[in-house]
Amino acid sequence: MREEKRRAPGPGPGAAPAKGHSGESQPRARARGLTQGRGRYTDDLRLPRLVHAAFVRSPFAHARITALDLAAARAAPGVVGAFSGQDLLEVCAPWTTRLATFPQHRSPAQGPLAADRALWQGQPVALIVAETRALAEDGAALVQVEWDALPAVADPHAALAAGAAPIHPELGSNLAFEHRLQTPEAGLAFARADQVLTRSLQFSRHTGVPLEARSIAADFDPALRRLTVYQSTQVPHQTRAILADCFGLAEQDVRVITPDVGGGFGVKLHCYDDEMAVCAAAIRLGRPVKFVCDRLEAMVSDIHARAHQVEASIAVSTEGRILGLRVDDLAEAGAYSAFPRSSILEGLQAVNFAGLAYGFAHYDARLRVVYQNKMATGSYRGVGQPIACGLTEAMVDVAARALGIDPAQMRRINFRSASHGGPKTPAGIDAGELSHAACLDRLLELMDYSGLREAQARGRKAGRHLGIGLASFVEQNAPGPGFYGLADVKISASDGCTLRLEPSGTLTCICSNADQGQGVETAIAQLIAGQFDIPVSAVRVFSGDTATTPVGGGTFASRGLAISGEAALAAALQLREALAQAVCAYWASSHPGAAANPGDIGFESGRLHDRASGRRITLAELADLLHYKRHRLPPASTAQTMVSAQVTLPGPFLLANGIQASLVELDLETGFVKLLKHWVVEDCGRVVNPLLADEQLRGGVVQGIGAALFEDCRYDSEGQFLAGTLADYLVPMAMD
Repeated sequence: MREEKRRAPGPGPGAAPAKGHSGESQPRARARGLTQGRGRYTDDLRLPRLVHAAFVRSPFAHARITALDLAAARAAPGVVGAFSGQDLLEVCAPWTTRLATFPQHRSPAQGPLAADRALWQGQPVALIVAETRALAEDGAALVQVEWDALPAVADPHAALAAGAAPIHPELGSNLAFEHRLQTPEAGLAFARADQVLTRSLQFSRHTGVPLEARSIAADFDPALRRLTVYQSTQVPHQTRAILADCFGLAEQDVRVITPDVGGGFGVKLHCYDDEMAVCAAAIRLGRPVKFVCDRLEAMVSDIHARAHQVEASIAVSTEGRILGLRVDDLAEAGAYSAFPRSSILEGLQAVNFAGLAYGFAHYDARLRVVYQNKMATGSYRGVGQPIACGLTEAMVDVAARALGIDPAQMRRINFRSASHGGPKTPAGIDAGELSHAACLDRLLELMDYSGLREAQARGRKAGRHLGIGLASFVEQNAPGPGFYGLADVKISASDGCTLRLEPSGTLTCICSNADQGQGVETAIAQLIAGQFDIPVSAVRVFSGDTATTPVGGGTFASRGLAISGEAALAAALQLREALAQAVCAYWASSHPGAAANPGDIGFESGRLHDRASGRRITLAELADLLHYKRHRLPPASTAQTMVSAQVTLPGPFLLANGIQASLVELDLETGFVKLLKHWVVEDCGRVVNPLLADEQLRGGVVQGIGAALFEDCRYDSEGQFLAGTLADYLVPMAMD
């Protein structure tokens, strides 16, 4: 379990460099350079003959394009191309989200630009390419569009009402997906319960707001028909596969390079129409085209998430036992189903993970996902699990209050265990062994729970309103092949690592998981360095280029270290074995009759030593031998200096669990909520780098504060977006 620790001071001047192996706090290797402005982001690229893109976006939530005149834009200074939706469909095939496991999900085709109707405010309808971004925006201002405004469907209930016009007529209705989970005797359990408590819960729309907005630069070589894309993405190999399919190219002829990425949070997992349009323009023009989404565009065009309206009921006994949970979730999809992961995974995760921490037997859940004239929803940090946690913990508190049971005790008597509920949940999730009771014990100790309750009572008498909140959570990590059965798309469940011994004796790791600020590359270097007992600084990690890295799933769902770390560790073990065999072959050839056994070779302080004879050789000496003096090895030697490993974890995913608590103060006159203290206890298994783990927890807590108190992508009843700036869409700042 992680808790706050005071870090020891660093080594003094002249001290030997810390090795920083697994389990030790180690700062992110590249953090200093990034804070000094030495990062290399997509917008920093300056390619020969580079031109810039700007989009004309729909001001309406729903409107027919009756006329689109690009003539003035094409004649504007510096403009090299102006494209409509039909123009780009000549080179880019539309895409459709299909889920093999859920064929009842209905999804329309989507193209890079709206061709006949705009379906949400902010949908791109024309693309202007010019010598500079400013000239492109000037050209976009000259585009003449005639609109026929149509009725917009913004409310999900209205979208399903009888007689509601379908946004996509070919689908027949606005219902994108319906799913039901029900245990056989759920109705009977609710009928026999001592109390059934029901609440209506609403979860607002959110978006990721990464520091670096979405950005892309596409360069097409017409002679070789090869497309190179520089993109701020979490999934370079997934992106390569999508581009190859949509543009009719072989995957090996598409190269995706991911420079430094200033945050993703799921926003950069998806296929976006404007980014596909940039690639299509590059193919049409035969020139590199760059687009950097500004913050105003990002708010209306980045993927949204959450947006659930839930009716929840909890059935309990007078002793406080949870007998059953009922969930009716109406979730928003937006105008399209996000490609390729869909707009239904958020809702599926919500109903699958609701109540997972508790050992009740009966469950009745319905999920409906609805199309409306809004930006599409998709995967964003947690993907439905915050909804599952939020609705569950709210209902546990409702029950505890109704029964007069302390909220901590209510949780303790209902936690799932081998003897209470077993490992399999009513929703069919194999939860395995969870440790919520131990986490709760540690949490109550850290926060001095009884003392806080006494202080709360004293404050209430004095007119001070303090709130103490608890939330038990279960987190899905590292999705495996069972999870990826959902998608009829090329999303890898594995990750790979190539590890190379350099002539200097240092190691180069080429992995499929690109660091995006989490510090994964530092933790991977720690795992490798520990196997050779060398400083972390002696291991360099490279990633983010589909031309050189092994195929991998990318960065999302806490899979970076769990899968890429395993691949790095597997490669390190392979290289250890290869080097042990190489040094034994060398010693056998240079000292006949004194052969060594690879099993006796150990690695210590950058040296290989034979435990039997005491002979030693440094990694640098062995590297020099293998790279430049191989003639000293036996002729039949196959000694390797480079190995590769590919790892796929078994099962659909890994689970972690824990519990959090907040102490807040409410001002009854203003409604302001002030967060006074927050605690996190998480059973996260082996911690490779405590410093990075603390940073991730801290960042997650801040995003949770935003979700609970500030963030809301608000629309009016006509589908007009009301939170298009950071003055309207509030995110937590330092003072919060």
